[in-house]
Amino acid sequence: MHALVMQNHGGTEQLVFAEVPRPRPGVGEVLVEVRAAALNHLDLFVLAGLPGLRLEMPHIGGADGAGVIAEVGEDVTGWRVGDEVVFNPGLWCGQCEFCRRGEESLCVNYGILGEHCAGTFAEFVKVPAVALARRPAHLSWPEAAAFPLTFLTAWRMLVTRARLAAGETVLIHGIGGGVALAALAIAVRLGAEVIVTSGSEEKLRRAREMGAKATINYASQDVVREVKGLTGKRGVDVVVETAGAATWMASLRSAARGGRIVTCGATTGPNPAEEVRLVFWNQLSILGSTMGSVRDWEGVVRAIDEWALRPVVDSVLPLAQGRAAYERMAQGGQFGKIVLATAAGEVAA
Repeated sequence: MHALVMQNHGGTEQLVFAEVPRPRPGVGEVLVEVRAAALNHLDLFVLAGLPGLRLEMPHIGGADGAGVIAEVGEDVTGWRVGDEVVFNPGLWCGQCEFCRRGEESLCVNYGILGEHCAGTFAEFVKVPAVALARRPAHLSWPEAAAFPLTFLTAWRMLVTRARLAAGETVLIHGIGGGVALAALAIAVRLGAEVIVTSGSEEKLRRAREMGAKATINYASQDVVREVKGLTGKRGVDVVVETAGAATWMASLRSAARGGRIVTCGATTGPNPAEEVRLVFWNQLSILGSTMGSVRDWEGVVRAIDEWALRPVVDSVLPLAQGRAAYERMAQGGQFGKIVLATAAGEVAA
């Protein structure tokens, strides 16, 4: 099969489109013929190299994908060849104390497809059958590939961890990224009033079209001052944090007393300036969140179906042009998910 292969850690020059052996599904696994696969910031981090991550090279990245079951391994029930599927990118053991209590994303051996094993940037990928869900009928192949990691992450952040309620206010930094856009879509559907930030007026305009109540251009406006002005000096109930160093102090200062800051990443750096007095004096809750449990996955897939949600797709490129897709993501100009289509995906409806 053909795949976008990482020869070693480094820059995009390490990515090549090559012929590699086709995987075979093991016990409890299925082989999916990939129609489309979507990029995440995680893919840039894996390419550059993460502390403690030991990968056998060459490596195939990619956490997100959608496709058709091509083979079914032993002890798999409920699925057959030809089924159109999406899948939870998380990997868990199913045996530890966290898995036993239904908190799979806290698994002591937790991993992510494309980070800890071969991923979706290939014509075929093998995945655990327990991770599968049926492709939502209203989504195209690129849209189906674009939602799993980001919508699962945003769902756990807002629904499970922050317990967002209708009528509450939410601040989302850096609208245009996958998690931020998923959080906007979910928060609006839950009845929250959403404020978003960006340095791009075009991205802010599109966010308003998606339901954002207010927008702030951080390139020309003071985020904290604008948030306080928009909320009558109160601050917001929930802050969605994905950037880390660049936005952390603004998040602390923008939260209302008793507010919740929920964080899933640190794309601008992992060691932000801190002000502990703001945390205890304003009685803030700092909530970490990573991916999601099986219950979260089932909830977000159901929401995608029932609410007819659609992830925003920035662009679709052929798998053979995967290096260009990585470079576009590294430049940060995208609005929504960058998707790679296989030859099968380019033909399929």
